[in-house]
Amino acid sequence: MEISLHGVGKRFQRHTVFKGLDYIFTSPGAYALLGANGSGKSTLLRIIAGMQSPSIGNVSFKAEGGKEIDAAEVFRNISFCAPGQEIVEEYTLTEFLDFHFSFKSPLRGLSTQKLIEIAGLQAAAKKPIYDYSSGMKQRVKLIQAIFSDTPVLLLDEPCANLDEAGVGQYRSWMDTYAAGRLVVVASNDPREYYFCQERLTVEDYR
Repeated sequence: MEISLHGVGKRFQRHTVFKGLDYIFTSPGAYALLGANGSGKSTLLRIIAGMQSPSIGNVSFKAEGGKEIDAAEVFRNISFCAPGQEIVEEYTLTEFLDFHFSFKSPLRGLSTQKLIEIAGLQAAAKKPIYDYSSGMKQRVKLIQAIFSDTPVLLLDEPCANLDEAGVGQYRSWMDTYAAGRLVVVASNDPREYYFCQERLTVEDYR
């Protein structure tokens, strides 16, 4: 898949976050969006995901082979994870994953039960997610993104709220399950984007 930014810029009232951004993200590939807190990394990632519109410029999406993807179908090709992302916390983990994967298929050979085992959350599988710690909730958000069978994986500060064991788990998952996909990580923590060969610094487009 290919995601192209054409003269993209974003303003909030009189404040310009970034402007004049021309860039092409191609699959397979791993890209890091870098910058200090408040630099616009998360905003840019949401624009790349088609979740937010730029103030100027446009974003185009092409499938393998060059066929343009209609904006209404973009979400089927993208998995997204961010610390502020809302999940249905009234569900148990089993219920939430079953619900999520009714919209997007899991990676081949992986069931809800298998994913719970991979995450090491068997003891909490029947508990409502609102009873989880912040680190456990972040793992749930990572599971629904990394293990969805989509060509594009977008991650905003993926290790937020994770302890060292959780960071190690994230790195293991990325090494095993991110190959061959288009991955974009918005971060200022090298532990989160260690595998990204391409790096874009948002402040360069002020």
